[in-house]
Parts: sequence; C-alpha cells; structure tokens
Amino acid sequence: MRATKVVVLVVGSIALLGLVAGFITWVVLSNQNAPTPPPTEVIQLDWWKNCVLYQIYPRSFKDSDGDGIGDLKGIISELKHFVDAGVDAIWMSPIFESPMVDFGYDISNFYDIHYEYGTMEDFEELLDKAHELGLKVLLDFVPNHASNESEYFIKSEAREPGYENFFIWADPLPNPENPGVRLPPSNWVSQFGGSAWEWSEKRRQYYLHQFAIQQVDFDFRNPAVKQEMFNIMKFWLDKGADGFRLDALPYLIEADPADHEGRYPDDPLSGLSQFESHQLGYTIPLYTKDLIELYDVVYEWREFLDEYNKNHGGDTRVVFSEGYANVTMTMLYYGNEDGAIGAHFPFNFDFITDLSSKSNARDFVYIILRWLTYMPYGGIPNWVFGNHDNNRMPTRFRHDMVDGLNIINMLLPGVAVTYQGEEIGMRDGYVSWEDTVDIEACNRGDPDTYHLYSRDPARTPYHWDNSTSAGFSTSTNTWLPVAEDYQEINLAKQKETARSHFKNYQALTKLRKQAALSHGEYDIRALSDRTFYLVRSLPTHDTYVLLFNVSERRDTVDLGRVPHLTLPATVYVSSIHSARLAGHEITSSQLSLEAGEALVLKAQPI
Repeated sequence: MRATKVVVLVVGSIALLGLVAGFITWVVLSNQNAPTPPPTEVIQLDWWKNCVLYQIYPRSFKDSDGDGIGDLKGIISELKHFVDAGVDAIWMSPIFESPMVDFGYDISNFYDIHYEYGTMEDFEELLDKAHELGLKVLLDFVPNHASNESEYFIKSEAREPGYENFFIWADPLPNPENPGVRLPPSNWVSQFGGSAWEWSEKRRQYYLHQFAIQQVDFDFRNPAVKQEMFNIMKFWLDKGADGFRLDALPYLIEADPADHEGRYPDDPLSGLSQFESHQLGYTIPLYTKDLIELYDVVYEWREFLDEYNKNHGGDTRVVFSEGYANVTMTMLYYGNEDGAIGAHFPFNFDFITDLSSKSNARDFVYIILRWLTYMPYGGIPNWVFGNHDNNRMPTRFRHDMVDGLNIINMLLPGVAVTYQGEEIGMRDGYVSWEDTVDIEACNRGDPDTYHLYSRDPARTPYHWDNSTSAGFSTSTNTWLPVAEDYQEINLAKQKETARSHFKNYQALTKLRKQAALSHGEYDIRALSDRTFYLVRSLPTHDTYVLLFNVSERRDTVDLGRVPHLTLPATVYVSSIHSARLAGHEITSSQLSLEAGEALVLKAQPI
C-alpha cells in the first residue's frame, strides 16, 4: 500500500512539473511571437517649450559695414548659422535708439532702431528672413528705466502735463547739520555704485536711478506708465516680433512713501565693514528689490500678451523674465498660488550664480533638482550657462568642461539657452583698462580693480574665422578688442575639424528632437563627488544617458547603478578630448572617465 502511494506521488509530481514547464515554454514562445508595442505617442509641443534659444549681443555678433560695430545687416548675413546650429529662436540685446551709456540698456526711443545697428527697414528684413528660415525673433525689452535723453524724461523734468510722475521724483531731505547742503531722499545705493538718487537742477528734485545716472527709473504706480509699456509691446508685436525678454524686473517697484510716513525709507545697513556708503553691498536692498507688487505688473503683461495671441492668432508670442533673486521670489514670475499667470518662464541663472569650477557632482545635481522641485506644476524649465553680464561659461568653469556643460543644457527638460559663442566654446577676452567701456566697471572700479566688475570680457566680438578681427569686421579697430585666442577658437576651424565643440553642439540640437528628450522623464543623481548621471527615457523610445565627470581627476563609476541603462550601449556624443568616439560600444559596467569627460550613451528603450 505504501509503495503504491509513493508511485502515485512520484507520477503526480512529474506530471505537475511537466505542466509548469509547458506553461513556461508557452509564455516564452508567446512573448517571442508577440508584436513589438508601438512607440508611445507624443503630442506636439508649443514651439517655445523645448526650443533652443540663442542670445545675440548685436554689437559683437557681425559687422556689415566696417565700422567695428555689429549691426542688423550683419545678423541677417549670418542667419543660416542658426539653422546650421539647430537653433529655434534668437533674442537680441537691445537694438533701440540709445545714447549707448550702457550699450542699449539706456533707451531714449523705444519705437526706433539705434542708428549704429541700422534702420527699421533692416529690422523688418531681419524678421522676414528669419521667419522664412523658421526662426523666431525675440526682443530685449527694458521696462524698468529710460535714458535721461528720452522724450519721457525731458517732459517729466519740465513737469509737462501727463508726464510729471512718469519717473520717481522726490524732494531732498532737510540737513540739520548744514541747511545749505542737500541730502538725498534715502540711503539707497545704485547697482553701479554711488547714490541711487541724482539731483535735477531744472526740476529742483531728485530722481531715482537704480543703475547708471543716465538710466532713470519709471514710476510703475502711475497708470500712464503701465499703459505706455502696453503701447510699446503692441508696436513691436504688430511688426512681427515673437515676444520679449523682460530686463531687470526685480527693480521695477520701490517702497511707497505713503507706507513710510511720507518719505522713502532707508535700506538697512549690511554691517559689512569692507563697503563704504557709496558702494553696492553697504546696504541690504529691502525697499528697492523684489517687492511683491512687481509681480502684479508681470501678470498684467502676460494677460496682455495672451489677449494679443487670442486676437491675432498664429504662433504663440512669449515673454521671458530676467531677475536675479532667490528661488522663492524667482518662481513667482511663473505665477502665484491664486491662479495668476506670469512669464512663460523666468530665466534660470543658477548655473551662473551657484555653480563654478569648484563645484562637485553633488552640487550640480542639487542645483538642477532645486529648480525642478520649486517650479510650479505645468511650468517649463530653462537652463542658462552664460550671458552678456557674466564671465563666459568656459572661464567660470574649465575649458575641458565645455562639451559636458552644453550636453547638460541640451539634455535637461525644457528650454536650452545659448549665449553667443558658447556653441564654439568662446572664452573671456582680455580688455585693458584703457579699452574698457563698461559703465559698471568704470563707475565701480579703477585701473587696479575694474576687472572685478567689468562685463566687457564676455562681450568681445564673435569668432567667425581666423581672418582680420576674427571675421567679425573688416576693420582692425573694433568697439572691443577681439580675444587673442580667435585663431585657435573660431567657427570656420570647428566646421572643418573632425571633432569640435560646434559639431557636438549640432549633434545635441538634433538629439533634442527625440521624443525621450522632448517628452520623456528624467532621472539625475551623483555616482560620486566627481561624476553624475542624467537619464532621459520614454517607454518604447531609445533611452539617453549623460555621464559627466566634473572634477579635475579621473573617476571610475559603476554603470549598474544607472537606472534604465542596459548594456551594451552606444556612445552618441563625447567631449572632444574623450578617447571614445561616437559609435563606440560600452559593454562593461565599470567605466572610467577622465577629468571633464562627458559621454551621451544611447541605450535600449525601457
């Protein structure tokens, strides 16, 4: 009897195992014969949400007439460069009529083109040809202030009806120690040094200027000023402009004397002994910067623009806001919790203000995730690595990091912003004290200290080739000297060289069209203090992985820790000093990266 039971158990077990094996075989064969799932469908994004936005500094881009100053015809002649580079939109630093004290940021006529740059006909030609090439054109709008040579100021200083309060005017304070000597209305310090108040002998009052004496602050509590800003924007939108970059917004509104016993309140002192009363840093700008009222003005501009888009149709016109502020105040430019909508995005300067060559991989990851964490739901991120106000990207970081930094810019979600020259790795040019023209450097510095403040090194002419003045101008006398390294670093040479920053840039802008980058998820983490990864993935679409060693030493990492990365994987782009070329296959999970080396790997879909 016992033997019979044993036989039954053995036979039953074999039968059960056979059934399990058969089921597994069926599942495997079924999966082999199953059709590959179709690629995940993606909805086309509005043009600006994943664009490559290129900042042109017109004075230094291309000179068409040999006067040593860049101009609109010069930009027109090189529009195909943007198409070749894969750029979607350009925005130009101010091209409006100006005495050029602050090189266009002191506008005397918001409705016309500065003569050194060309004519209104030139601008209209630029718009037409750019649009024919599929490029959007944005203008730099400077609403905070106007030149003291503007009609607005001349009429306001003369107290002409309707213009009396176009700017911030105030009486002097009584001086108990010396009644014959005037005192300014408050202790506010200009961003360019010295008092933010300037006396007008004609009007017998002080006016406010948060920047140069010649840049007079509008009074945005005056409805007539607000209306004039709408008029200016409408004028250029009607011309065909695709939107605006809004300059210097944190300074738009100052404290209201009505809230402070009828006078402008003093800013609190910083307590920093290295600063004197006329120097920026002596006070804390409590009453002159980031006042909550300024955001309401931005929300009104967005409402105006949305209404314009609704009434005129066509592609979306946009506003992007500039403001160096903490992350909380910066995010308010997107909108607020009450449902107000602001700029399409505020420029993200974190790579300029919070990262440098001294930053490690964890710093990079933290700064990137901070923006993405604080950004409101539905917001579009953007990434800025340089501009006309700061040292160039390779100078602030390291020369061997150029490709890696451009890769970060192009692989992160949202808008990639490129400052003129970053696509070829241009560095700061040397500008002597004698050649310095930046008013901030001239006002705040001297022959020994001007370089601490000067913005000129980031504004030197673009390097087109190795000919006279780097191909920027036929003249050897350019408005700023051409950087000495133009024969080594120039566009023509990088087009001819087998591997170059520019060719990598082209590959990256092409890669951005892939669905994993335009619509996919991101995952970013440090593998060590030296190296971090960024993964962009979308089901059924190829996965792309950035590996970037930001340190000055070699680093070996374990690719098994990188999510969604299956090996073997193929190198799509590598920094120009990397030993690995495009197409190189990565098979081992242990990977060594040299200092500054960056790789983009293409892997199987998740």
